Amino acid sequence: MTSNRPYLLRAFYDWIVDNQCTPHIVVDAEYPAVEVPRQFVQQGQIVLNVSPSAAANFLMDNDALSFNARFSGQPMQVYVPISAVLAIYARENGEGTIFSEPDLPQDDEVSEEHAQTHEAMTEDPVEAPSTEKETSEKTKKPSHLRVIK
Repeated sequence: MTSNRPYLLRAFYDWIVDNQCTPHIVVDAEYPAVEVPRQFVQQGQIVLNVSPSAAANFLMDNDALSFNARFSGQPMQVYVPISAVLAIYARENGEGTIFSEPDLPQDDEVSEEHAQTHEAMTEDPVEAPSTEKETSEKTKKPSHLRVIK
């Protein structure tokens, strides 16, 4: 069977947004093909605000999520394979989930379709509101999150 991570991630994302909260994800910044602002990486992880108001051109499917955002005023295209997402939670109350560990990367982790989508995004970046405050927070897990294996 395929990984359940992308399905759970989408469900938690929708649930958090539907409840008027701000979804944040914790990403393994050392995972292959991850493209995030390295200056905000702490202990190999980064917390990203993926709310609709902070992430322009947000795309999430079974392989990866990508979006445009501003970090310290600088526009950047972010690309995260779904397997690199370690947790998703609501900033306001910490509700969400932790995935037990990153999925192991496979040789074809970054599909041709995603490579083309990401390439198209980098050609004409759309500026989104700054996420500097949210991304500079320490990557600590709220104590009541559940681990999904």
